[in-house]
Amino acid sequence: MAHHAKTHYNISIHKICQLFGISETCYRYSPKNKEANATIAAKLHEIVNTKHQERWGFRLCFDHMRNVLGWSYNHKRVHAIYVKEGLNLRVTRRQRIVRAAPQPLATPNSMNQVLSIDFMHDQLTDGRSVRVLNVGDDFNREGLIAAIDFSIPAKRLTRELDQLFEWRGQPQVIRSDNGPEFISDHYRNWAKERGIVLWYTQPGNPQQNAYIERYNRTMREELLNRHLFTSLEHMQMLSTEWLWTYNNRRPHIANGRITPAQKRMLTQAKSQTVH
Repeated sequence: MAHHAKTHYNISIHKICQLFGISETCYRYSPKNKEANATIAAKLHEIVNTKHQERWGFRLCFDHMRNVLGWSYNHKRVHAIYVKEGLNLRVTRRQRIVRAAPQPLATPNSMNQVLSIDFMHDQLTDGRSVRVLNVGDDFNREGLIAAIDFSIPAKRLTRELDQLFEWRGQPQVIRSDNGPEFISDHYRNWAKERGIVLWYTQPGNPQQNAYIERYNRTMREELLNRHLFTSLEHMQMLSTEWLWTYNNRRPHIANGRITPAQKRMLTQAKSQTVH
């Protein structure tokens, strides 16, 4: 209104500001960096519309832009654009049950020290049940295996782990629950022959294996709940794609808001420098 009055009437800026009750600084202000705002908005839309990233909230998007892409925009500015573009995720607040404070879960000091392992279940479009074998490194929260099959018995489990150890090396400890595959004689004897210590959670205490449980939840929300799988091959392909995204594009708070792959490379670089 002040600019309209200045354009159509011969009134000084000082008088116009007095009439409309605004400061001259406010009158003279013009928004800057509109192109940058458009660039930020476009990148945010690109991130949340990328496959396996549709459930990323603001913090993940910002950490990805800051720590993976190297953009230096202020988080307040990015958040304002994020909200303006209507990208907010709707979060359903669940009522939490009051429990005694759990003991903190120890974090390993190096890679390949402690691996966590667990199974998940899902279904194909024809109703057949499918099992998912997940293995992760507790140090940098990196996903190592996402094996898919109708059945994964103890022998198949140890075969998958043997293949993993060939390229990554053997861990000191494997943490798991008390599933039938993990308490079988074959699995126990296999670990004993290799000199691997097995840690089991107490029944009814999944928080003792919290790292892989949190990984499972992320996989459930970002992959399993968002796709209809027509075959094992289809499910394995999408799981492999998602696993790469999780390790190389998705920042993790426990890693200092960098990706698991970035933390692995930083750790390896420090190790080479020391030696």
